[in-house]
Amino acid sequence: MADMDDFNTKIIEEFRANDGVVGPPFEGAPMVLVHHKGAKTGTQRVTPLVYQPVGDDWAIFGSKGGAPDNPDWFHNLVANPDTEIEVGADTVPVSATVLSGDQRDEIWEKQKELMPGFAEYEKTAGDRVIPVVLLTRR
Repeated sequence: MADMDDFNTKIIEEFRANDGVVGPPFEGAPMVLVHHKGAKTGTQRVTPLVYQPVGDDWAIFGSKGGAPDNPDWFHNLVANPDTEIEVGADTVPVSATVLSGDQRDEIWEKQKELMPGFAEYEKTAGDRVIPVVLLTRR
């Protein structure tokens, strides 16, 4: 876990130093820093994620690199949906909603077209449906 924490810390530092712009492996991808409070611990955390703009909102994806289980940040947002994100140089208060049905599928299909790596995550995730979470400005 320490390696992933170090990886995320470097991305977060780069994001904040460059108003939301990061280099490899996420160069050119729209990135957001999602603040979330631990569902069990209450610990405040920040996770860098790729997003898809959906109107004035942001869709994020619980792909966890194609792992068979959902990422911790997903469980934290379900438990504590009112939070904030950093996008570009701005910090924005948002509310997180887990999407389902046609709304989820439409955004997910578009994400696989925009970034084909997400289609690979879907294959390796097995029976798990990768969550799509919409972050709406509060």
